[in-house]
Order: sequence, then structure tokens, then C-alpha cells
Amino acid sequence: MVPRILIIDDEEHLCWALERALQQEGYHVHTATSGVKGLELIREKQPNLVILDLKMPEMDGLEVLKKAREIQPRMPVIMLTAHGTIETAIEAMKMGAADYLTKPFDLDELKLVIKQNLRVSQLTTEVNFLRSELTRKYTNMLVGNSPAIREVVSLIERVAASNATVLITGESGTGKEVTAVSIHQNSPRREGPFVAINCAALPEQLLESELFGHEKGAFTGATSRKLGRFELADRGTIFLDEIAEMPLPMQAKLLRVLQEMSFERIGGTETIRVDVRVIAATNRDLARAIEKGQFREDLYYRLNVFQIHMPPLRERKEDIPLLAEHFLQQFRPTYMVNKISPGAMELLSKYHWPGNIRELKNVIERAAIICQGEEILPDHLPKELLTPAREGSDLVVRFPDQGISLEQLEKELIVKALEKSGGNQTRAAQLLGITRSALLYRAQKYGINTS
Repeated sequence: MVPRILIIDDEEHLCWALERALQQEGYHVHTATSGVKGLELIREKQPNLVILDLKMPEMDGLEVLKKAREIQPRMPVIMLTAHGTIETAIEAMKMGAADYLTKPFDLDELKLVIKQNLRVSQLTTEVNFLRSELTRKYTNMLVGNSPAIREVVSLIERVAASNATVLITGESGTGKEVTAVSIHQNSPRREGPFVAINCAALPEQLLESELFGHEKGAFTGATSRKLGRFELADRGTIFLDEIAEMPLPMQAKLLRVLQEMSFERIGGTETIRVDVRVIAATNRDLARAIEKGQFREDLYYRLNVFQIHMPPLRERKEDIPLLAEHFLQQFRPTYMVNKISPGAMELLSKYHWPGNIRELKNVIERAAIICQGEEILPDHLPKELLTPAREGSDLVVRFPDQGISLEQLEKELIVKALEKSGGNQTRAAQLLGITRSALLYRAQKYGINTS
């Protein structure tokens, strides 16, 4: 879209000259030789930027600026002022003007100022749009009326207004990131950035660069300076997902940042100070990880100022119909389906959901794709939901007189589940009633080859 520029100046020849010059730059240009006419054009044309003379008869530039900002608060206004009215121009800046130039001004300088302010305005609009999209995406995502989810909502409301570090625990797919965003959106930092990073997704050196940034030439491939996530999250919130997977050396560096809220970029000497709220999440038992020497105890206490535990879906089954309908509404703009049949809803409610809410959402979307009509039926659901749960167990354990190794039993169960599932990790996890990540963690623990 071609930017629209409005020039408000009582000198007609200046309006004419600027109009010609800016049209040659590709802008749509409108002019007004009085403040009253200029305000009319602001309402009518909704310009992207205004060039406003400070000294005009009838209504001066300051009065026009005040009324213009009432009409379009985010519209950048560049003031034109004579040498003797610099103080007034500064007053205009305090009132919200984006910039000012002194007459006579250089045309190239004006073009540069216009270009810079339009770019800043565009970036501000994009940030506001993305922020509203984030709010829309996560608002009311903590769906449910169960006591377990009501307790989570209550904890979010209590901790959001503070600046306390929050540790969110729970199985994969229970909504830990949604909870983190909810805390941010309900906090005084809501206008600041929300920056997330998955600590398990990157090797140690790349993780350090992502968190703290690096200087040009800090390592092979560092062709320019890069700002880290902590720096990008200044005056906002940083979300450290899967914090338990962070290597121990990185845990020590993170501890220092949490204590001092300062750090140096890789390859740099400048100490950078930030104002960041930290929210961390994990699906592992950190107390057990501390016992095994896999997680620093001092870091745990620094993170665990306020803990929120996300309940698995199997412990809040009364929320399944509400969640299913919620996801169905999300998919309605794309798919024709309008409702879920009682039979399908019964199967959804009875299933044990090892993948929790994420798995439920995927099942609803899959059913919406398969369904050719307006109603999801039992046949549209995955086969594992159609198989009735066993009332008893056909597992036979021979318990010797001398006792049994629980770890050896767990190892054998994982091997048997992988054999039964033909090596399918997700199915093996479902057979054991655990998440895939929990299966992989235990398999790695016992040295079991899952491939």
C-alpha cells in the first residue's frame, strides 16, 4: 500500500513544492493551508504521516497536533519550525510529535526523516498486530470447569501481578506454554515482549548464543552481532521451556543471569543489564534430577519461587467435552463440521489421553478432516479410541522370594511395549500409559535402543 502523506502549512508555494517532490518519491500527497482544513483531511484521508507547520494563523501547529493525536494517536507528525521557535518545537515533541525540522530545511533530510518515521510506524503496527494475535490465540485457552483447572486459573491470577519467577510443571501437552502466556498477558508486562525458547531444541553452544547473543567474529559463522533472547525480552517475559534439558554448564550461566539480571554476549566484554521476568517449564521431576546430579539445586530454588502444576487430562476428564467443543470452534472456519455426536463424545471422555490436551486437539482436527458431513461420529476417531479399555490386566508378574528389581521390571516393560508396537514409540508410550517423551527418557536411562 502506498503511504499517504498530509502537508499542513499556510505557505501555499511550500505545500506545492513538497507535494511535487514527495509524489516523485511514490507517495500519495494531500495538502492543507490551514489547521482546520488539515484536521478535516486527517479524518477523511487517514494519512500515514503528517508534515505540520508550527506557526499558522487562526489555529497554530500545537493545537492542530493536539487534536490530530486525538483523531489518530499513533500517526507520526513531523513539525516544521523557524529558527526562533526551537523551544516550541521541543514542546511539540513532548506532546507526541515524532520529529521536527528547522526552516529552511534540506529536502533530502526531510525525505530521510519521512522514510524513517514511516518505517517505525509500520513496525509499531506490526508489533501491535502480533501482540493482539498472541492475545487472541491464547485468551481463554485454559478451558474447563474442573477443580484442577480452576486452581490453576486462581494461581495465575495471584502470581501475574507480581514479578516472581514461576516454575510450571506437568506432562507434555498439558498447556504449560498457554499458562506462561496467560501469566504474561495478565501482568503489568503485557505490553512488553513475550519471548519463548525450547532449551531441549539446541546444542549447548547454540543455546548460549540464543539466550545471551554474540558479537561479530565470536565464532565461525558469527558474521554479525546477534541479540539474545534475554536482551529481546527486556521489559517483558522470557519463557524457558524444557528447562530440565539444559546442560549443566549452561545452568550455571543461567543462574548468574537470574541472580544479577546481567550478562555478556559471547565474544563481548560489555555487561548488558535487562529487566526480565522469567517463567520456566518442565515435564520432568526436578527433585529426582537433582538427586542424579542432572540439575543444579541452587538453580532449582531460584526458579521455584512460585510453582504451578498442570494436571494431566486424565485427571480432569470432566473438561474433555468443553475442550473438544473449543477446538471444534477453532477449526470451523476451515472444515464443515459443526458438532460431535454423543457416541463420539463418550469415546473422547473415556480415553486416557497420554498426550493430554495436545493429543485431544490433534484428534479433533483429524476427525474434522475425515468427516464429510457436519457431525463427528465414532468412526471418524482414531482406532485406539475405539478399543475399549481393559477392566483388568493380563500382566503376570512372578514375584520371587528374594525380591525383584523395580528398575529391571520397568526396563523389561519398556522393551515388551516396543516389541508389541513394532518399534512405534508413540504407541509403546500409549501401551504403558505414559507420554512419548517419558518413554524416551526412561529408554535412554536404561540404555534401550528405541530405533
